[in-house]
Amino acid sequence: MSLKTMDSRPFPEDALIALDRALRAVFAPAQSRRPVPAPTPPAGPSAPALSETERRESAALMRVNHAGELAAQALYHGQALMARGRQIRTLLLDAAQSESDHLAWCEARLKELGARPSLLNPLWYAGSFAIGALVALAGDRASLGFVAETERQVEGHLDNHLNRLPTSDVRSREILAAMRAEEIGHGAAASAAGGVTLPPPVPTLMRHTARVMTGAAYWI
Repeated sequence: MSLKTMDSRPFPEDALIALDRALRAVFAPAQSRRPVPAPTPPAGPSAPALSETERRESAALMRVNHAGELAAQALYHGQALMARGRQIRTLLLDAAQSESDHLAWCEARLKELGARPSLLNPLWYAGSFAIGALVALAGDRASLGFVAETERQVEGHLDNHLNRLPTSDVRSREILAAMRAEEIGHGAAASAAGGVTLPPPVPTLMRHTARVMTGAAYWI
């Protein structure tokens, strides 16, 4: 993939499109192109039920994942806005669309669990969008390296949640497993497109930032 193909579209038009994406991501119900990758829970007295403690834990973890998918969309939207090459912008927006599907899956599961998304979602989106735009200023290869590192960290985060989810919450587990496979694909695509390895302080800062978001979204 060439990093030299430039997009001549006027920047103000890009900014308006980015604003529209932000408003839809934060305030509109999440829409997925694909169905939730888990069977609908059976109804009736024979259906496996979560205890109240299990329901609360599943809901809190899925709220964190919902916030994470919103933040991932924002990162890629910010990076796409400032991307220098058309092909890189397309790669980033394709990844953002996949994150939109994940967001819808998490939102659907939250509703099933009788829970709400994080009240801080506008903050997660705004902060992540700004980070994505700033990263993209360093160039497309650095931006792609940031995608690859982000997805490596997301993979670890999802592994942790798969270990923490109640065993009986099969539906949430299948959603996270499907998300995990696609996140790995995003990271591999970014590396193959020319992403560079980030200097050690950057991944460390990314992990600390993610801990703040996940810790707050678990409760709020």
